[in-house]
Amino acid sequence: MIRALSKTLVAVAAVASLGGCALLSSPDPVALYRFGTSPAAGGEAVAPASQVQVAMRRPEFVQAAREDRILGVTGSEAAYIAGARWVSPANVLYSDALESAFASQAQRVRLIGPRELTRSSQALDIDVRTFEARYPAPGAAPTVTIVARVRLLNAQERSVTAERVFVVEQPASANRVSAIVEAFDVATRDLNTQIVSWTDQHAQAVPAAS
Repeated sequence: MIRALSKTLVAVAAVASLGGCALLSSPDPVALYRFGTSPAAGGEAVAPASQVQVAMRRPEFVQAAREDRILGVTGSEAAYIAGARWVSPANVLYSDALESAFASQAQRVRLIGPRELTRSSQALDIDVRTFEARYPAPGAAPTVTIVARVRLLNAQERSVTAERVFVVEQPASANRVSAIVEAFDVATRDLNTQIVSWTDQHAQAVPAAS
């Protein structure tokens, strides 16, 4: 199911050596997937009377998982799942999913997304260090593993208010692309729920920076 990175590079080099004729051949079909979408809610969330505003920086992703390819790891070998890609780069999908989670779940915090111009004295800094499907053995059902370091920053004092490393593991029900994508989806929503709750607990009501 997974295509080793070294083989992918060899394939690219081989196509390049064939010249213009190779450009006319049809590419292998690729299915597009997304993750982190929240189930449809019964109605709009009610904003709290007193909100704590927190600006979110664009989440940083480990380079191997940053783009639209789905990363799998077996032991020390890294590979991308063949015939499947995310519909957008993984860091963009994750950022959108986290914003949606705050909008529907936060009790105290109003998250200011990366595209908003509103200023805030606090910032949410997210570094996703692991975002991959880990195979215990070739052909076995993998476990989706996400590791993210999350920090709340005080922009005025240039200090860290709170920090935590979150680890989420979600076994896939089978070694199929659809089951692996579902595990990524469940793991991402679990992580985002934890981050929202943690931010609600640690965000401080301080004046916005001028």
